[in-house]
Amino acid sequence: MISKYLFFLVFILTCTIPAFAQVYEYMVVTTVESVVPGGLGRSRMISQDANGNLEEVEMENFFSMVGINFKNIRSNDKMIADKLNKMSQSGWELYSVSTGVYGADKSTGIFITRYLFRKPKK
Repeated sequence: MISKYLFFLVFILTCTIPAFAQVYEYMVVTTVESVVPGGLGRSRMISQDANGNLEEVEMENFFSMVGINFKNIRSNDKMIADKLNKMSQSGWELYSVSTGVYGADKSTGIFITRYLFRKPKK
């Protein structure tokens, strides 16, 4: 008799657990950083605000006319860190980061990084 009740209780709990699962809202921030000699490439940080409006912010290219520009890299790192901090302060959790590299040839290319944020849906 007790085993019937125990089985029934376990069955009910198992069926209702998905109903209590957390539902999340997601947002993606993408950075595209150009590796084109002479500073000719285009680098951007792309995101979407809460109203669905696309935000596109210019970033520095990795190369200037004289070669790799570490000042530009530091500037981009600061801009990315500021965005990550702003997202965190707004209740977003950095959930996943994925990166990719594309090069048409040995002298050009881009670094793409996608930052996936989530927060509990209200």
